[in-house]
Amino acid sequence: MKTKILTATGQGKGREIELPSVFSENIRNDISQKFFEISKEQQPHSPDPLAGKRASASGIVRHKRHAWKTAYGHGISRVPRKIFWRRGTQFYWIGATISSARGGRAAHPPRVEHFLKEKKMNRKEIEIALKSAIAATASVEMLKKRYSSIPRELKIEVPIVVDEAVLKLKTKELVKFLREHLKGLEGVMFRERSMRAGRGRMRNRKYRTRAGLLMIIGSDEEKKFSGIQIRKVDELEISDLFPLGRLTVYTENAIKELSQVRESKENNEKAEKKENK
Repeated sequence: MKTKILTATGQGKGREIELPSVFSENIRNDISQKFFEISKEQQPHSPDPLAGKRASASGIVRHKRHAWKTAYGHGISRVPRKIFWRRGTQFYWIGATISSARGGRAAHPPRVEHFLKEKKMNRKEIEIALKSAIAATASVEMLKKRYSSIPRELKIEVPIVVDEAVLKLKTKELVKFLREHLKGLEGVMFRERSMRAGRGRMRNRKYRTRAGLLMIIGSDEEKKFSGIQIRKVDELEISDLFPLGRLTVYTENAIKELSQVRESKENNEKAEKKENK
């Protein structure tokens, strides 16, 4: 499987590069979804252990007639109650402490232990998830499925690979280069923040941020550009590529590194099999 390399200077136009086998892997969206959910980090939270339990409510409401502190025969429920005043055996009290009472404890509150549990996933499943995420960047069908604003009749050649000279372009030159070579994708190409419609503006989610395209560069390469997201090959995570089918640009060195990682892994697996025999 080969693809063309987009050049910044025009020299070497029509050059092709052999893609690693990871781009032709079977795409498993279900396993990728599972890995994405496991890799999420949540802030542990729970109520105060004494929340709703600070009222001096008596849990001893007797269940017999003509007795001290009895609720029997008065047409009231037999729940823990807080006493406000009394006249002999006559009480003015209200339900307290229990979850069904006003100001009582929460019924089934979140517990900190739930967030501190280590979520695990099989090593082979993690490998399949990452392979699927990378392979989805080379699928036109997955790309159009993720971005509904892309016209269905638009012809796109993926994966998009550029030479290392593109990283040396200045911001304006890089924007011009991307607009020329990725026509029809301007609506999803650059990171953009927009005002959210509806109640979310009052609930601490005022803005919606479009992720823009992802540029994957080699481990030794450097590039800064606020309009798009840039990741090195060795820093790539499932959250960068999920949902599957993200618009992604690879540098030539990044493709070579992916090939080397795959080849070295296959060699290690062969060596392990020989040792086991």
